[in-house]
Amino acid sequence: MIAQRSVPYTTIQQLSDAGISQATIERLGDADAFGSMQLNRREALWQVTAMGDKPEALFKGQPSESAFEPQISLPIMSDAEHVVQDYAMTGLSLKKHPVSFVREKLSLLHVRAANELDKIADGTPLKIAGLITVRQRPGTAKGVCFITIEDETGFANLVAFQGIFDQYRKEILQSTLLMVEGKLQREEKVIHVIVKRCFNLTTMLNGITKDKYQPVLTLSRSDETSIPPNIEDAIKQPKQVYYKGRNFR
Repeated sequence: MIAQRSVPYTTIQQLSDAGISQATIERLGDADAFGSMQLNRREALWQVTAMGDKPEALFKGQPSESAFEPQISLPIMSDAEHVVQDYAMTGLSLKKHPVSFVREKLSLLHVRAANELDKIADGTPLKIAGLITVRQRPGTAKGVCFITIEDETGFANLVAFQGIFDQYRKEILQSTLLMVEGKLQREEKVIHVIVKRCFNLTTMLNGITKDKYQPVLTLSRSDETSIPPNIEDAIKQPKQVYYKGRNFR
């Protein structure tokens, strides 16, 4: 791609002419890589599907039939849909954080944001929630589990003593979005939340897009179905999109 680029690419067709396979271009479209061409994810994938109609052999150089198709107005993807797809394809998003889409609901539960912790007094009871990024249970810590969660404002460090870990083992190990009730502990500039109760709020993330059953785009894969054979199973066990927490000892 770089070797063939004498000037910046301005169309997807130029990538194909440079020898980039359609499968690779499709993955770039899935990852929303064509913003510099003023194409959003859906528009790019639509153009990629039309490239399969590229004239070859005796007809090489002739415009494809897709060039004469009327302009199609594609549905605009919401920010939440873009973020879900970003995580599905690249494991991160530069647009927004998933927790930002459920912040209003979390506020109704009196859940604090991570960036508020440095303003809260030592010993204050509170609730906090975020995506689990790290779980660590060192052998020398007498069963204590250290957890790092992340929301749209930053990170928070949680401490679950062995009794709490044993009681809420399922929530700690299976949650993507974890909410805890606990007490803030401040030691100079180091802030932890000592966990008292844990809640798995992962299902809250399922509602940030209109389509619960198929969070990942399938526009260019016509042989895929948009609804799984067992809808109830899809609701209970949605496709894993967000990263799973890393576990250390």
